[in-house]
Amino acid sequence: MPIITESDAIPGVLLVELRPFDDDRGRFTETFRKEWFPQRTWHNVQSNRSDSRAGVLRGLHYQVKHAQGKLVRVIAGAVFDVAVDLRRSSPSFGRWVGVRLSAENRDMLWVPAGFAHGFYVLSEGAEFLYKTTDYWSPEHERTLLWNDPALGIAWPLSGEPILNAKDAAGRPLAHAEVYD
Repeated sequence: MPIITESDAIPGVLLVELRPFDDDRGRFTETFRKEWFPQRTWHNVQSNRSDSRAGVLRGLHYQVKHAQGKLVRVIAGAVFDVAVDLRRSSPSFGRWVGVRLSAENRDMLWVPAGFAHGFYVLSEGAEFLYKTTDYWSPEHERTLLWNDPALGIAWPLSGEPILNAKDAAGRPLAHAEVYD
């Protein structure tokens, strides 16, 4: 059974510390069991993989319809992973949580629906996996500006991040579509 810790900063965001089983053959790790999340309705409908090189920043992505909960983890390399609460009715609206996820620590982060999500690659490269509770819907996808001063995210950058055009043109929180 993993150790599951709820964020002090934003209730609902969970850090999942997996427990590997080692023997003379190597290592085995259970990476998901629905019963670990009994308080949540879990319907994994899509699994994704992202491969990125050092310095890449992806996000902060969310969908205004078909909001996705995401269970994210790194299987090679390391990232700084961020979730931003975009639920206007939440007491933590506009606040963020950031954690280091790596192949070594094997931790996962549960990002509930209603949050923007992104990550910055800390290692030479990273292989990032995530399960989602709804399908990718490109027409409903939005991007929150990764460096919006109103958010104040403390990205551990080692220079200018590598961004695609969509992420570079994200909207600041004050002008973003958010959830009720």
